[in-house]
This record gives sequence, structure tokens and C-alpha cells, in this order.
Amino acid sequence: MEQETFTFQTDDGYEIFACKWTNGAEEKPRVIVQLAHGMAEHIKRYDHFAQKLVSESIFVYGNDHRGHGETGKRNNRIGYFADVQGFEKVVHDMAVLTSKIELDFPSVPIILFGHSMGSFLSRRYIQLFGERLSGVILSGTGGDPGIMGKIGRMIAAREMKKKGRTTPSPLLNSLTFGNYNKAFHPARTEFDWLSRDENEVDKYIEDPDCGGIFTSGFFYDLLEGLETINKPENISLIPAKLPIWLISGSLDPVGNNTKGVLKTYQAFKKAGIIDVSYQFYENARHELLNEMNKENVEADIIHWIKDRVTT
Repeated sequence: MEQETFTFQTDDGYEIFACKWTNGAEEKPRVIVQLAHGMAEHIKRYDHFAQKLVSESIFVYGNDHRGHGETGKRNNRIGYFADVQGFEKVVHDMAVLTSKIELDFPSVPIILFGHSMGSFLSRRYIQLFGERLSGVILSGTGGDPGIMGKIGRMIAAREMKKKGRTTPSPLLNSLTFGNYNKAFHPARTEFDWLSRDENEVDKYIEDPDCGGIFTSGFFYDLLEGLETINKPENISLIPAKLPIWLISGSLDPVGNNTKGVLKTYQAFKKAGIIDVSYQFYENARHELLNEMNKENVEADIIHWIKDRVTT
């Protein structure tokens, strides 16, 4: 198994850091998974998952989104998307990576796997570029924040006006994530909501490229993106034949303990998506790929992919 890092230029000239995992041979993979990571993390955290996929002849590509990991560091923009239309720009960055995959492996089916923030970006991706994919897996996604999202945007707009778009916002961080750990009190750390596996939680805390307080501009863009992806007229843009699978821990606060995930599932059904399904993992928390039962999750993902892609 080979992991290779590379960079690519986006439509607006931004340099994006990326990784690909292949078996090092010249053989053609049966399918390629494109990863979209979550907020306050980075693509190299998916190495274990990628290795598992490569062992099944499934090659993997993924990038550090703007404001994250190597991309954020190289552009001196940690915790910040862009000056204008940040959410949309990150989605278009993902489409540029898809073009790179299509160039490297013409006619090989592509499955998009988006986790958490990456699932929200992926939901916009399939509204704009869904016809390029053979399926999408949404891990740790959430429902429509509705009025709370609008209030959050108002607070973010006020913070931006007062302190600037690029200033970290402890207030918005607290409002957004402050409640996630409440269900797990007495908590050992601030990030117990991520996983039951204490080693994985500790690895996240010790990783210099994870966590941190993001900017008011980032929160504004994210909340704007959430509003965009939940509009019925945008959901109706998703190709009806695109297979969609939602996976979540039953105790994932991002999905409101499955309630938000079910709302999203119902919205997809209402829009006429033919093959949409969900699976909840009992007592699992937010990061299914770093949970106690991750081997089961990985096996289920591989089974779903093979089921949807016949080569």
C-alpha cells in the first residue's frame, strides 16, 4: 500500500494539499473513494480506513479542506475558508480533485465519503456534481438547524463586524459545540463525544492539526452552507438514481442522536431519491471510523460499496 501526497491548484488559484492511497501496482482499482474530512481535522487521520479500502482494491483520494491541515498551514489560513462564498469554494475544490481522479483513472466509478462537516460539503457536492458519482456515504451528518441556524448566522455576522472575519470566535465555538459533550458527563475530556475509544480521543487532542477555535467567517460560511443544502429546491437537484447511505452513531450529538439524520433521510426520500438508506450503530458516538466497533463499520462500508458498484 502506497500513500502519496500532492498538491493541486483550485479554480481561484488556491493551493490544496491532498493524499492518495493505492496499491503501488499498475492495476486498475475496482472503485475509488474520495474522502471529505470533518471540521478541525485533516485527511491523514483517515490512513487506517484508506489502507483497509486499498486491501479490497478500492483506491482512495482526499484533500485537506481550506482552513485545515496542510492546506490551512501553507496558506496561513487555519480555521478560515475564504473571503467570499467559502462553503461553495470548498465544494468546488472537491470537484477539482474529482477531475484529478478522473484523469488518473478514467471510467473507474467514484464513491464520495463525507464525514461531519465533510458530509455537509458532500451534500452540496451531490446537488451540483452528483452525476459524476456512483454513490455517496454520509457519516456523522446532521439535520436542518432551522431557526437556530439563522440565529447563529446573525451572531456570526455581528462577530465579523465587530472583530473581523478572520478572528477566532470562542463564542460561536461554544454555541456550536458547547452542548455536544453534555450527554457524556462526567466527561474525561472536552471531546468525549467523538468516540467511546479513549485512545482515539487522546490522539485527537494530541494532534496539533486537530481542534482549535475557528473564525467567525468560517462559522458564517458553514451556517450559510447548511441553509443552502437543506433547501428543498436544492435537494431536488440530486440525481434520483444516485445511491445515498447515511451512517451514524446512535449517540452522535451532531445527528441529534439519530433524529437529525432521519430528517435528512426523509428529505431525500421526499425529493425522489430511489436508493437512500441509513444505518445506526448502537451506542457509537460521532467518529464511526475511530469507534470501538470500527472494524464492523469498515466491513459494512466495503459491503455497501461493492453492492453498488459492479465492475
